[in-house]
Amino acid sequence: MNPVPTFFQSKNTLTCNGELFDLSNPVVMGIINITNDSFYHGSQFRLKRKIYNRAKQIIEQGGKIIDIGAFSTRPGSNPVSEDQELQRLSKAAAVIRKYFPNAIISIDTYRASVAKRMVNDFSVNIINDISAGEMDKQMFSTVAELGVPYIAMHMLGTPFTMQNNPQYDNVIDALFKYFTSKIEQLNRLGVNDIILDPGFGFGKTLEHNYTILNNLETFRFFNLPILVGLSRKSMVYKPLKAQPISALNGTTVLNTIALLKGAKILRVHDVKEAVEAIRLTQTCTGEQLKNS
Repeated sequence: MNPVPTFFQSKNTLTCNGELFDLSNPVVMGIINITNDSFYHGSQFRLKRKIYNRAKQIIEQGGKIIDIGAFSTRPGSNPVSEDQELQRLSKAAAVIRKYFPNAIISIDTYRASVAKRMVNDFSVNIINDISAGEMDKQMFSTVAELGVPYIAMHMLGTPFTMQNNPQYDNVIDALFKYFTSKIEQLNRLGVNDIILDPGFGFGKTLEHNYTILNNLETFRFFNLPILVGLSRKSMVYKPLKAQPISALNGTTVLNTIALLKGAKILRVHDVKEAVEAIRLTQTCTGEQLKNS
């Protein structure tokens, strides 16, 4: 497989709390789920001690971003209340800020009010919105006010409805139009630190997911970092007739393909293996030597 042509030059820095965060080399985002309702039980960390241990593990294994989520977004899941989400996120962010004050923290939320509280109270660095402003129309203006990088993910419907027979005339065209519109809206508000997430598994069939992965380099047209969240999802384990617990090897394979097609952030449960995938992929393509 050939690397992505060099005429696509993606944005390689984000501004986090007044400092530049370098994405010239791909990075790993480690997941901390503060919930008991995740599709992968190995990602659930509700106790303060477990949150601390998980954050420490992410950092020690080479993860550059810690992504905290307080409710499940698995197909058919129901949202938690805003108060419960804030309580869970605040507990995790307080632990991480106390013991790892310089950590880059991303908050996985679609609620503008939650995003604002977490940035103001805990200096959260990045907002990760599964709905790209669709589930809370105040999100874009809030992100503009806060001045933090923003992950805009594509999702068809809501977590509760997204897998009810998702259909597209052309899934690549649909995502391309979607991101074009979202980027224009954000740019008009002065938001330029945007990360694109095609939303694997969020309102897509298995065929849709693999079509997106096979055409991932298409989205480099936008000159923005691409995040992929493939970790232990059904598109990994279903073709293998397996379960999430045994989907690590398959996840690494798909992460490697995504890296070769231009992904800059791997959102994962297994940080060490993703870091190794980046190192070996860069060694193969020569990117590590070129960017060092």
